[in-house]
Amino acid sequence: MKAVLLASAAALFVVPAAAGDWTVDPWTADFSHYSVSVGGKAHGTLFSPDLPSVPGFDQQWASGLADLTLRVQRDYDSGLSLSLKAGFEVARDKLSYDNYGGDLVQKVYAVMQTGLGRVEVGMMDGAAYALSVTGPVVDDATSLDNANANFFLDPSTRRNFTEVFALNSAVESSLNYAKISYYTPRLFGIQIGMSFTPSEGKEVIPFLNNGPQVANRQKSIWEGAVNYSNTFGRLSVGATIAASVGHGDRKTPGHAGLTEWGTGVQLDYDLNDDMKLSVGGAWRRSNTYAFDINDALATGVTESTHLSTTLTWGSWIVGGELGSGTADGGLLAPVIGVFGTQASLGYVINTNLQATFGWQELRYSRNAGVFYDGSQRIRMDAVFFHLNLHV
Repeated sequence: MKAVLLASAAALFVVPAAAGDWTVDPWTADFSHYSVSVGGKAHGTLFSPDLPSVPGFDQQWASGLADLTLRVQRDYDSGLSLSLKAGFEVARDKLSYDNYGGDLVQKVYAVMQTGLGRVEVGMMDGAAYALSVTGPVVDDATSLDNANANFFLDPSTRRNFTEVFALNSAVESSLNYAKISYYTPRLFGIQIGMSFTPSEGKEVIPFLNNGPQVANRQKSIWEGAVNYSNTFGRLSVGATIAASVGHGDRKTPGHAGLTEWGTGVQLDYDLNDDMKLSVGGAWRRSNTYAFDINDALATGVTESTHLSTTLTWGSWIVGGELGSGTADGGLLAPVIGVFGTQASLGYVINTNLQATFGWQELRYSRNAGVFYDGSQRIRMDAVFFHLNLHV
């Protein structure tokens, strides 16, 4: 397996010249006053995981997913624009996981864009996540922070090991629950976003359903974010601060309503016409144990921190990441810690395709109970080769 990965990495140096000659645009068509666009993305990973083994259990060595996106839009002479957008996850496996619980229907929402701002209604990301800044990465899917491509299976559950606690430094508790959002125009580099999520329902139309009938669910989730973006000569600055609060419903002892906030910053500096250096990071704090929205605690907090840097030179991107987090369950659950490091080398083959080769290490610990190997500390690492196609 490692030989295959090394061969794949070598291909980074010989394939791009040929592959860069083709590009694929989204399928588009016009029907009367409406324009229709269909696109999507697919990514696949080969990897070689190294972690404590269990006799008779083989780790997975490849994974991938495919998404389909749809947009119907009508533009008016007045500047008003109305659109309907949708996203579907049509294929995935247990290690290529989205942010939304593996839903087939990930997003369906309407957008009204005017000179006074943008209104969104439906099943989509909240304002805090949409305006988040978490630091530069070589490849979003394989990043330490909020990864969509993972490399380690827990033999005791046969599921993604990081489900016990995954690093995620963007305020994201409202997920893709049906909501209403408003975004102001960007003035003097500042944009403000606000969202209201009435429940954990995913029936597209807000207020239609209260969501799952489970204990400690959240209702009436309000969130807001302020994003700043500006350029000063060769330097570009991006920053955000966001917060989210909710009302706990069917609370059991020791639980509460949601309280969460986070911040992030990124600096990009053009060294010359072909080279750019980027640095940044983000921090998130929530009273939800391991960021589980149905486990908001009266005592105990969960934190996630992400630091990263990239150097872009033409089509090449090299980067490094550090991530750390602590999930403190107070009196109800153990303290789980995670520390991660990653180094990646990417090549943007064309506007549709990127190849990334990298190495990732995760170290988990807990103060009570044990992991599947009987220890309270566990280390795992993987070499990976990732292809990301988007149209």
